[in-house]
Amino acid sequence: MKNFILFLFAVFTLNGLAQTKSIKKSPLLTEATASSVGMSEERLARIDAMCNEAIGSQVPGIVALVARKGKIVFYKAYGTADASGKVLKKDAIFRIASQTKAITSTAVMMLWEEGKFKLDDPISNYIPEFKNEQVLDSVLKDGKYFTVAAKNPITIRHLLTHTSGIGYGVIDVDPRFKKIYDDAGITDLFTTEKITIAESVKKLAKLPLHHHPGEKFTYSEGLDVLGYFIEIMSGLPLDDFFRTRILDPLGMNDTWFYLPQSLENRLVAVQSKKNDQWVNYAATFYDTDYPKKGAKHFFSGGAGLSSTAKDYAAFLQMYLNKGELDGVRILSRTTVDVIMANQIGTIWEGGESNYGLAFSLINDNGEDKGGKGSMDTFEWGGYFNTQYFADPQEQVIGILLKQTQAIKNDETAWKFRQLVGQSIDD
Repeated sequence: MKNFILFLFAVFTLNGLAQTKSIKKSPLLTEATASSVGMSEERLARIDAMCNEAIGSQVPGIVALVARKGKIVFYKAYGTADASGKVLKKDAIFRIASQTKAITSTAVMMLWEEGKFKLDDPISNYIPEFKNEQVLDSVLKDGKYFTVAAKNPITIRHLLTHTSGIGYGVIDVDPRFKKIYDDAGITDLFTTEKITIAESVKKLAKLPLHHHPGEKFTYSEGLDVLGYFIEIMSGLPLDDFFRTRILDPLGMNDTWFYLPQSLENRLVAVQSKKNDQWVNYAATFYDTDYPKKGAKHFFSGGAGLSSTAKDYAAFLQMYLNKGELDGVRILSRTTVDVIMANQIGTIWEGGESNYGLAFSLINDNGEDKGGKGSMDTFEWGGYFNTQYFADPQEQVIGILLKQTQAIKNDETAWKFRQLVGQSIDD
């Protein structure tokens, strides 16, 4: 009874904080003519031609969306949604995998705005299993490994920026960590099994790190750790927090960890090519139908959501608006500025991007190379071949959604981005 009362208290408290009104009121994304926002219809047609050409040979299906200045100017679907030949529609739902990370990071920063913690607090202050972190030193042939004590604790900032030293198990670039994570029973990315994010993170906390926290960038399950952290700090399951604090306020009604039955028929199949034919991708370490079957208990902050192009465009538009959409204030402008600042120093020195608290950020070198957008364009993608970027200088959003695995000749991502840029005509 006591736990139920505490749960109700958390729900009512969060509902009261679910959104704040803003003095600013930017309109919801609506479709408009390209010329009304300084883009060329004729040049946007090059995107149409590129997508049509790619269908069949490079990918089975594509949904492409371009928006500028809060108006959608290109929004089309191409090809098929599954191997049976079902026609792909533009409101199709895709597994967005690592595009979940930016939403989890946003949730963390919303709680930070409430004064609940500091970014440089050790995560062990909130998840005690992370006390006394160890760094991998060596591994013997029999799998036994040796460690050294970490020079400093993992902080919340480290987890947001992939500098904690935590790895990514089954997709890790280091085979030693693949085995260590597998032996420990870590749940990577997706599952239909009956396990919670709390259970997986507590096991993860006992494993060695790639490197001392803060020293390098290692793409990691740190956002899963933060998903559990959000549950601790808010008193709600991660899916409920997302729903009440971000998804409903932004009108992202088609974005879910696990799809309601009414939306299941819109989920696109993951496809691959076999004997020159597109086929539905066979399950590997995960079941591709995880969004609509199984235990539905694992809320992966790093990879769990499914969504549509238009829903994710609303999320990106909120960021272009400096934290607000339709009069709803998700984040302060000042917080967005912190999120969009380089948080990893010179770790990527000489590269074309920096990294903030939620996104990769194009730097001046990347801007000068061409084809990626203006400086501070923020971007990322997902495991099943989804991509997005948003250019604050040009007020442009580009989203390209596909659902493929194990293919090699897909050139649509770089071509799409290049073609969006050349469509600006003002």
